[in-house]
Amino acid sequence: MTLRRFFNTLNGRFLMLTVIFVMAAEIMIFVPSISRFREDFLLSHLERAQIASLALLANDSIDMQLEDELLANAGVYNVVLRRNEIRQLVLSSPIPTQISGSYDLRSPSAWELIKDATAVLLDPNDQVIRVIGDPVKEAGLLIEVTLSTTPLRVAMIDYGIRILVLSAVISFFTAALLFVAVRQLIVKPIKHVVGAMTSYALAPEDARRIIEPSARVTELREAEMALCEMQMELTGALRQKERLAQLGGAVAKVSHDLRNILTTAQLFTDRLEYSDDPAVIRSAPKLVNSIHRAVNLCESTLAFGKAEEPAPALKGVRIAELVAEVIESERLAIGDFDLSFSEDVPTTLVLRADDEQLHRVISNLVRNARQAIMATGKSGEISVASFEDTDEWLIHIADTGPGLPPKAREHLFQPFQGGTRKGGFGLGLAIASELVKGHGGRLILESSDEAGTRFAIHLPKGFSQSEGAAEKPIPA
Repeated sequence: MTLRRFFNTLNGRFLMLTVIFVMAAEIMIFVPSISRFREDFLLSHLERAQIASLALLANDSIDMQLEDELLANAGVYNVVLRRNEIRQLVLSSPIPTQISGSYDLRSPSAWELIKDATAVLLDPNDQVIRVIGDPVKEAGLLIEVTLSTTPLRVAMIDYGIRILVLSAVISFFTAALLFVAVRQLIVKPIKHVVGAMTSYALAPEDARRIIEPSARVTELREAEMALCEMQMELTGALRQKERLAQLGGAVAKVSHDLRNILTTAQLFTDRLEYSDDPAVIRSAPKLVNSIHRAVNLCESTLAFGKAEEPAPALKGVRIAELVAEVIESERLAIGDFDLSFSEDVPTTLVLRADDEQLHRVISNLVRNARQAIMATGKSGEISVASFEDTDEWLIHIADTGPGLPPKAREHLFQPFQGGTRKGGFGLGLAIASELVKGHGGRLILESSDEAGTRFAIHLPKGFSQSEGAAEKPIPA
């Protein structure tokens, strides 16, 4: 693994951030530390200068060589003491340059110490400074010395390097400990979860691949438990889907063979209608209707289970011609029954759809309305209207029938559950809804009560902007 790839991992980034944060903390400690070192350095020189001055106070006369030695040991150029309100130059030697600044160490603030220490580190030039402080053991009112900044700066740099090296060692040692801890407590459990997800994705139906929660960290254990629950639900759903698929295949085979058998039986039952036996005459219509319903169920089941419905071939469709064809077919089916049809469809209205699939949808809705009205034995009316707005085409199919029962409205577009009439199987509306969805539209039940039922077909004119496609022109 390359260094770049390592720092792109959770381990690498945590290690890098730990080192950065620890070093930042050490730097925040380093600045006041180096300023405190400067203060101690200067105070120690004041103390040594005071001790050196005691030799002169003990003996009023010392030779120049001893005085130079005392000043060299103290690391200063001269020493001034204030005793009994008298300022006295105790030790002195030539000063190489003018004094560049004075620093009072009797009551300095933390900000002053940090600022003065930073100034010394940043200025490489040798300068002479005056330092004022309190004598130790209260041996006077004030002590004042002059000294060079070069030894001070060298000592501060040496101290700073040692502090930085120690900080680096501490930061890397701390980062290593945290790295190991995080790897054991967080990274390894996360890798365990990722590995379990990858393994489960290879064979989700295998229950042995479901993760077993084992993390000790509360949040990670909650994540593992949630993943385990989701995997169990998904495995159960996949098993149920597989069983339903197998059941669907078996039902399709049974329906196919049963349809053939019932078709043959239907041919024989047709002959029973010509029998002179009164019992046969009474039973034959019921038998014929039962076989006819069974054949319809087999054919509907096979049609629904094929899952081979082609995608709609969209083209310009004159909706008025299509509606007229559907209504004409239904007029032939009603015979002498008192049922009227009305059309409110502009002859010039052209919409984009698959004419065959749209014919099946409208035909299914009109046929359901016709059968519902004829089942009541009362007169009625079925109306079909179509219009458009800026976004979509709309087709309304309404009737004056008895309305849909509550159970049918609850599962209206679900196969085998939303049957709207006695003897129906609930496949017609489910198929119609799927065909409309294939056009990107919606089939909606707008109302259904004792005054009648009203369906609406919404067909979009173009793609939405979120799909990133422009509207296509409608072919003539």
